[in-house]
Amino acid sequence: MEHDVRPRAASRGRELWAWLAVTVLGCLLVLLAAGRTWVSVAQAGAETPTGGDLGPVLTPVALAGLAGVVAVLATKGAGRRVVGGLLALCGAGAGAGTWTALDGSAVTDWLAARNTLRGATGLTWHFVTLWPVVAGAGALLLAAGGVLAVVRGGRWAGMSARYERRGPVPADGDKALWDALDRGDDPTDPR
Repeated sequence: MEHDVRPRAASRGRELWAWLAVTVLGCLLVLLAAGRTWVSVAQAGAETPTGGDLGPVLTPVALAGLAGVVAVLATKGAGRRVVGGLLALCGAGAGAGTWTALDGSAVTDWLAARNTLRGATGLTWHFVTLWPVVAGAGALLLAAGGVLAVVRGGRWAGMSARYERRGPVPADGDKALWDALDRGDDPTDPR
């Protein structure tokens, strides 16, 4: 009785593509949110902080996450699990950076430091809730992608799987002569 492995391979391929979409989306959401203004100030002309200003770790961990996605695709086995663990840590770092950015005293200090020269002190402000939520959602997706790569990544095909040799390829013609020279044999020896 023969079993067709194509449906299983196709399922793993879909799983890999779904993982890729979710993890890259998480990284992009964190990057997007880090570049947006997280605080609204009542006074016109006051400088307002972005998510990256309040949580300086957001952009670096999102970029590291994107690099980790490529590394997961390029590795397999234990290496893929290690990279998946690092991706999960990037997601946790993005979550911690988002949480830290929501510290009200840090916002007040940032506003005071940036707007004092403009004569603005004691500014009334509030959070723009959309961007911290987007950053938090991205952090969750990134962390989930890392955990999934650790748990299921060993089943996914590697980027170079189709290029790996399955066994020795018989050499013929000129290639056989060059292979003999590479081994240190004399191809003209009649033995």
